[in-house]
Amino acid sequence: MLATRSELLVFAFLAVASTVFGANEKLKEVFRWKQMDYQFADEAARNASIASGEFKHSNNLPLGIEVWEDKVFLTVPRWKSGVVSSLNYVKKDGGESPLLIPYPDWETNNVSAAPYDSRIVNTFRVRADECDRLWVMDSGLNDILENPALLSPPKILVFDLKTDKLLRIYPLQSGDIKEDSFFANIVVDVDKDKCDGAFAYMPDLGSYGLVVYDWAQNETYRVKHHFFHFDPLAGNYHIGGVNFQWTDGLFGIALGPRGDDGFRTMYFHPLSSTREFSVSTKIIQNKTIASDSYYQYRVLGSRGPDSQATSSFLDLPSGVLFYTQVNKDGVGCWNSVKYANEYSADTNGLVSSDNQTMIFPNDLKVDRQSNLWVITDRLPWFIYKQLDENEINFRVLSAPVNEVIKGTVCNNE
Repeated sequence: MLATRSELLVFAFLAVASTVFGANEKLKEVFRWKQMDYQFADEAARNASIASGEFKHSNNLPLGIEVWEDKVFLTVPRWKSGVVSSLNYVKKDGGESPLLIPYPDWETNNVSAAPYDSRIVNTFRVRADECDRLWVMDSGLNDILENPALLSPPKILVFDLKTDKLLRIYPLQSGDIKEDSFFANIVVDVDKDKCDGAFAYMPDLGSYGLVVYDWAQNETYRVKHHFFHFDPLAGNYHIGGVNFQWTDGLFGIALGPRGDDGFRTMYFHPLSSTREFSVSTKIIQNKTIASDSYYQYRVLGSRGPDSQATSSFLDLPSGVLFYTQVNKDGVGCWNSVKYANEYSADTNGLVSSDNQTMIFPNDLKVDRQSNLWVITDRLPWFIYKQLDENEINFRVLSAPVNEVIKGTVCNNE
């Protein structure tokens, strides 16, 4: 019996609904919040912080994520006033909407009075390395959207995750910083048995450069290349009903496995771009040639229209490169082993997408057990409109990598 036209329309609707609302079945919700709150010493301290204006619920938006043992680190950038702590963590078993715990403590995150040299003023993303150290990129810029004030030069802070003690502070040097510099990410290149040989890579999305930090030499240098710039044809965004334009340059950096020569492939992209690029860290770690080796930098290809990405991370066991898909409310993937010489819209897949629960996936990481973690935060609404405090605005999602890539172009089977 042939289906009627109305029945066909119902079938079509169900198919679309399944695609739009059911595509996120792979990533499971770990945490959710309508608004962020903190674990104050007591209720009196919390009330005093609110009364003084030091804490304003509506101005706190989680952005960066990192996972180490039983801790899930969450950054809360100081976009506006009323953010009491920029670097925080929750326990994995902390419940549905856990309170944020300042890391390493309240004092380190307190910017109500100088000095700020050893304080965390404003961090967007952090990285836990193989040596159980937490690297924090502090922009030093407070109250960005309301009354911006540079409280300290951009700096790196490195903590021992076993003891929570501060190991090192390194302020970026004058040659590292340009007029429009903005540092919102940090990636660490190190092996567990060579902790003193670490390098950190900090993309400058505002002035289109890369700052490299050499732990052994305790020095930085700036790298420039054409591929660090944004694509003027990829700066238009439509996210969650909000249309805006950004000119963010170099943003996402991911590292492949160490090769026979002892170096890795660095995969990178500007935010306002749909292309992926690569270069060997052998070039990047040599400050005398890093900016003068134009042809050592490769164009891998394009992910296709509307495929702008913030953060990226390569899962070494599977060889899969994951990246956010902010215009598609999801997470994308590319198998760097299976498609080593083929980077295109056909070889990139969308592993998860949902126009309700994944509006603006802002950061992602893969932990040591190969679990993918993603944080979504509706950032465009926070910046250009206003978040509804009665809705779930922030989510942390997670799933094993092998489950996430199953049935996609990134699957190794």
